[in-house]
Amino acid sequence: MSAPNRPKDGKSGGGQGRPPSRGGPSPKPKSSGPAPARRAPSRPAGKAGSAGAPPRRTREDYPTVQAFVAIGANLGDARAAVTAAMDAIGTIERTVVTARSSLYRSAPVDAAGPDFINAVVAVRTGLTAEAFLAELHLLEEQAGRERPFPNAPRTLDLDLLMHGNAIKDTPALALPHPRMRDRAFVLKPLAEIAPDKVPRAALARVSSQVIERIRD
Repeated sequence: MSAPNRPKDGKSGGGQGRPPSRGGPSPKPKSSGPAPARRAPSRPAGKAGSAGAPPRRTREDYPTVQAFVAIGANLGDARAAVTAAMDAIGTIERTVVTARSSLYRSAPVDAAGPDFINAVVAVRTGLTAEAFLAELHLLEEQAGRERPFPNAPRTLDLDLLMHGNAIKDTPALALPHPRMRDRAFVLKPLAEIAPDKVPRAALARVSSQVIERIRD
């Protein structure tokens, strides 16, 4: 690495400057006169290659809200499907999974078929409720979800329970989820990761529903 440039004033270089010759006019000090114009410091180009481009934002930089998703499956390897869904939700853009419940086994409610494996995850997401729900539906489709009739057995079921403080009631989306307070398979895992979201009275109302926490 080369040494930094120094002013050429006759004092650098270990005393190698020449003394002024006798009898002649004294040389003007080289330090006199207007200072040389300074060049403006160069700015690094943005990541896209254009100067002044704003830095790319990470997913944590975006404004987010807390949301909760109920996960269930009772076809195929249901336990593996629920565990994989927890990971997949964390890959949705502008979304980070912040908490995961244990896995639970529950009997079908208002449906037939094998027992369900259930869980709930908490996330921080920068997506709107509608956009986030669309991403959840895409994950269901990728897992082979079919809807031949209401409450049919399923390879994967993802329900958006809450999205911040949003209150909605449209044909496409209702928030908070209208049936979450009637389902032990939702309230039990939700109470595990967010006890402030589940009143004790609500848990008492679903105490007769069969549900078992799966312990590894």
